[in-house]
Amino acid sequence: MKNNVQWRRRLVLGLLAVLVAWGLFQGFRPQAVEMDMGTASRAALRVTLEQEGRTRVLDRYVVTAPVTGYARRLRSEVGNAVERGAILVELEPLRAEALDPRRRAEAQARIAAAESGVSATEQRARAAASSAELAQTELQRVRALRLQGHVSAAAEDRAASEVQRSAADMRSAQFAVTTARHELEAARTTLKYAGSASSTEPVTVLAPVAGRVLKIAHKSEGTVTSGQPLVEIGDPAALEVEVDLLSADAVRIHPGTRVVFERWGGEGALEGVVRVIEPTGFTKVSALGVEEQRVWVIVAFSSPATQWQRLGDGYRVEASFIVWEGKDILQIPASALFRDGDGWAAFVVEQGKAVKRRVEIGQRTGLRAQVVSGIQAGERVINHPDDRVREGVSVVAR
Repeated sequence: MKNNVQWRRRLVLGLLAVLVAWGLFQGFRPQAVEMDMGTASRAALRVTLEQEGRTRVLDRYVVTAPVTGYARRLRSEVGNAVERGAILVELEPLRAEALDPRRRAEAQARIAAAESGVSATEQRARAAASSAELAQTELQRVRALRLQGHVSAAAEDRAASEVQRSAADMRSAQFAVTTARHELEAARTTLKYAGSASSTEPVTVLAPVAGRVLKIAHKSEGTVTSGQPLVEIGDPAALEVEVDLLSADAVRIHPGTRVVFERWGGEGALEGVVRVIEPTGFTKVSALGVEEQRVWVIVAFSSPATQWQRLGDGYRVEASFIVWEGKDILQIPASALFRDGDGWAAFVVEQGKAVKRRVEIGQRTGLRAQVVSGIQAGERVINHPDDRVREGVSVVAR
């Protein structure tokens, strides 16, 4: 009986010793570090430059007073549609002053210059129409070759873009012809009425083009001087987008670069292409008080007009310039990368332990990075590695 009691006591003490030893082992052995992890995968990758922009009417015309006179009150309102040749403003003549020989010669010279301007714009309009016709013919030819498999889809896209660009140039040239004719008529009106001392017939200012009233600079009746702006007219159906980019970013894009407009207020995204990168930059002070050199980039819509017809002049849009894109790209989270000498590295999880790998990367966005070599698809990497992670440390997903 006494032996049984001693044996049981020894067994209990032995079990307690084992439990204490196990507790000490678990307490002092290295613990696995909990970390956020990501996976190397193949997916589409797009590198973009994002910046706010605003829409503007492609062709707008500022109607000015051809002569000094007393303007009657305008009946039009902003947004009203006007037809070409419609009466915008009526100017009651002031007592006309006699023209001396020098001023009469100047008025006649302005008429001659306006006539030359009309002739020049008509020539440019004919050239633009010829270019548009040639671009349309070229597009039809490329599409026929595309069906036969002789040209690539990119060649067809370039031909379609050229058709859109030449059509826009033709519309602008035709608009310039119309405005040049209006300026010629204004010059003739100046000579006709300013040289007459007894004329009481009101001068009518006509709309040079069909469109909508964008802005009224002088609505109430009152005296206006020659050349004073009265009304701005344009066609809101012909819009483009102006975006100011940093000059360092502007050199990364070129005419024809795809642009995606998101968060513009409507459903889905709109698309466009870069039409012009202005050659002259300007200085702009940022919200932090830093002077920046920026460049205006003009983007033309390539989406159907029915998708963006609710936009108007001066509307805000978010523009994403697509600098580079690929469809089947091996990539990892950009937060997994860190500098290792002159290159990049990342911690890969192998059998529950962190292993440092040298990684060669390609294109990179704010969230993802293209992997050229060093990591295979499906491998897990550690996001935001800190000083607790080093070669051979046990890690576990958070």
